[in-house]
Amino acid sequence: MLTDIEIAQANKMKPIVEIAERYGIKAKDLELYGKYKAKISENLFKKTKAKKDGKLVLVTAVNPTPAGEGKTTISIGLAQALNKLGKNAFLALREPSLGPCMGVKGGATGGGYSQVVPMEEINLHFTGDIHAMTTAHNLLSAMLDNHIFQGNTLNIDPKRVLWKRVLDMNDRALRQVKVALGTKGETPRDDGFMITVASEIMAIVCLAEDLPDLKKKIGNILVAFSKDNKPIYCKDLKAQGAMTALLKDAINPNLVQTLEKTPAVIHGGPFANIAHGCNSIRATKIALKLGDIVVTEAGFGADLGAEKFLDVKCRKAGLKPDAIVLVATIRALKYNGGVARENLAEENLDALKKGFCNLEKHIENMKKYGVPLVVTLNSFYADTKAEEKYIAEKCEELGVEYAPARLFAKGGKGGLELAEKVIKAIEQPNKFKFLYKDNLSIKEKIIKIATEIYGAKDVKFAALANEKIELAEKLSCSKYPVVIAKTPASLSDDPEKLGRPTGFTVHVRDVNISNGAGFIVALAGSVMTMPGLPKSPAAERIDVVDGKIVGLF
Repeated sequence: MLTDIEIAQANKMKPIVEIAERYGIKAKDLELYGKYKAKISENLFKKTKAKKDGKLVLVTAVNPTPAGEGKTTISIGLAQALNKLGKNAFLALREPSLGPCMGVKGGATGGGYSQVVPMEEINLHFTGDIHAMTTAHNLLSAMLDNHIFQGNTLNIDPKRVLWKRVLDMNDRALRQVKVALGTKGETPRDDGFMITVASEIMAIVCLAEDLPDLKKKIGNILVAFSKDNKPIYCKDLKAQGAMTALLKDAINPNLVQTLEKTPAVIHGGPFANIAHGCNSIRATKIALKLGDIVVTEAGFGADLGAEKFLDVKCRKAGLKPDAIVLVATIRALKYNGGVARENLAEENLDALKKGFCNLEKHIENMKKYGVPLVVTLNSFYADTKAEEKYIAEKCEELGVEYAPARLFAKGGKGGLELAEKVIKAIEQPNKFKFLYKDNLSIKEKIIKIATEIYGAKDVKFAALANEKIELAEKLSCSKYPVVIAKTPASLSDDPEKLGRPTGFTVHVRDVNISNGAGFIVALAGSVMTMPGLPKSPAAERIDVVDGKIVGLF
């Protein structure tokens, strides 16, 4: 088997201008970042505004396991397969964060013959979007602390500053810090860092329709409270203009290509376990104007990413998916059936049958939204015919369309059966509906997600969470959709509860008001908004040899 870099070298990239021209995009509508990357200019949004939208396909998955499920590989390979069948297909993906690239996951651009390129550049600094978001976020932090130092005319209470700082790296040592210690006249206070992908700035960039909307949303960020209990917003600090200036280019989606020269619009990268988990509205909408079928994905399992895509992004953007593809692997299901990671390559039908309940729950969940569904099996070399047969028979028994896919090993030609099923699905009747209505209370929305999607018996709210919910209601935020931050490893908020847990309670320990983005974040279980590096981080294996980056994939 060729390595990822050897595959990339064997399949030479085309200049991005050539890829764009094949799909009707003029060079003047691109802002080039070298030969193989470009940003889509505002001009193209204006030119395509009247065009009819293509069909939207959401790719999601079962709960992730240490063995990996390959959701991005499936998304990329499916788009390639659709193009092989004569469809004008586009990809719309999230861009990787440096945190997981240097942490557990490594690179995040697909795998095998289903990858987006240039891989090294996309995985590292790409076009600088996340750096711009980090800078804009921390500018607001600096201006807030400077305001307190320079006389504090807004009467900000240093003990009630809500706005943390961010960094695009896993660093547990920064979760809790003290700031303003080094200068006479400063007001020392407790602070902390989140990873940039959990920042409200990331969410706002991904939810903004254009620059004026971006500036408005940034201005509405709730950053603190005054000593007399008045809310302090970003616009009160007059920071929204400079922050928008820093994000002027970052708001524009990036255009790259797959190994089979399928165009890929990659933009925004909020995690689904601690944020809303979807690429930008602008990326998805421009792809829908340019392609007949757009394949997009949502982070982690369907309990997190798909739920947020459907209940948050679609609600905010006025989007309606035409089909959902649910990715599973035999390895993941055996892991949910109790098999240790080192034994996943061995045939084990008993464990597969036991772990199938995880996939079954995700199938039930996706059917709640009324969108045509296709289950696909991301096939691996160690999968046996008996195991594959069991999955196919169970999907037929459940009345859901099924197709295997060998997109890692074969690229687009390994997903033709899946692509055909997707083409049929997008023409089926679509009765898309949200899981909950806007007029439900914040608690009712959280309970609805926890009981119907996760399968919880009950939800318990800590005193701090109750206090924050009451505050959100006073600030007229009850109408906002809810983003639940929890472990991706389980349907519950406990990563040790595999399969399809029942009778459990979801514990909501805190609630944050993302007023600029327009949603409520409920933190459940022990999930952290600043991850830490593992004992043996991926960064230890990354190097530069003879001028080439190795070990990133």
